[in-house]
Amino acid sequence: MRNKKTLTLALALVFALNILLISVFQRAEAVTYQRGSAGSAVSQIQLRLKNWGYYGFSVNGLYNSRTETAVRAFQQRNSLRVNGLADSATLAKMGLPSSDIAASADADVKLLARLISAQAGDEPYRVQVAVGAVILNRLKHPSFPETLPGVIYQPGAFPCVRDGRFDRPLAESAVRAARDALLGVDPSGGALCYLGPDNAAGQAMSSKSPTIELGRYRFFT
Repeated sequence: MRNKKTLTLALALVFALNILLISVFQRAEAVTYQRGSAGSAVSQIQLRLKNWGYYGFSVNGLYNSRTETAVRAFQQRNSLRVNGLADSATLAKMGLPSSDIAASADADVKLLARLISAQAGDEPYRVQVAVGAVILNRLKHPSFPETLPGVIYQPGAFPCVRDGRFDRPLAESAVRAARDALLGVDPSGGALCYLGPDNAAGQAMSSKSPTIELGRYRFFT
């Protein structure tokens, strides 16, 4: 009888653990994009909305007010909760599988993290996020390319891309910093350029007063 009770308890624990794991994985797969989000996953959302006539602007990978308005219109037309968020229900209605969106987002994180790691991997975390924010701020500016790879690989923009640092192993903190920057965290104060001790992005800005100074870095609008 005692063995039977033990077996029953063990089976109950296994069942509860399976339910918990399923719940965790479901939450992990739930992706929501909102104003301030950026990257190729947002570009996919914009492209779908543009093709269906909800969005009449450039596909730039920036979840701005225009994108939010288009999402709201799409949600209203498709009897979804109208909140302007590209949540799991909205993405499913757009025909954008969570796996595809997650893959796009992961590619953006890795690319941005590689730049952050090469440029500021040894700097305090706040500086790393600020460097990532500069990249994303350039996406919003008409003087720079409209895609994340375009900004990062723009000829002469970032010395680390051509001097070998870009291909070094990633700093773990840079991955977290990239995620924060892609979510809209911007310690740089909207900067488009910066100067660091050993590297720079936009040396022409060095003659202007910095927007903010973080550690050994100066950031310029």
